[in-house]
Amino acid sequence: VQLQAFGGGLVQFGGSLRLSCAASGRALSNYVIAWFRQAPGKEREFVAAIRWSNGGSYYAACVKARFSISRDNAKNTVYLQINSLKPEDTALYYCAAAPHLIYSSFGVPSSYDFWGHGTEVTVSS
Repeated sequence: VQLQAFGGGLVQFGGSLRLSCAASGRALSNYVIAWFRQAPGKEREFVAAIRWSNGGSYYAACVKARFSISRDNAKNTVYLQINSLKPEDTALYYCAAAPHLIYSSFGVPSSYDFWGHGTEVTVSS
């Protein structure tokens, strides 16, 4: 699976962004697609995940109120809508994919087989 993330940028505090992760190369019916982020000097952090088969979504507790993950079957694309952006959301955002992933592994970066290049989100205060 090839993943391409895009949609990042410089946004003011309180603004919104929609990140996209375009997938190609394989049918995704058994896959989980996730978003992670990594801020400078910090470890990679789970943000959200979606099961392609049924659209079930899962979030890190710290972002659940402001982030929304969704998918477009026709475009093989996963979106991450980020609202009420804060400076602490500044990070490189990555999408990742893995087949047959169990729920307890959703937040573990090493569980994912495929990664896209990150897209940078910078929030100015």
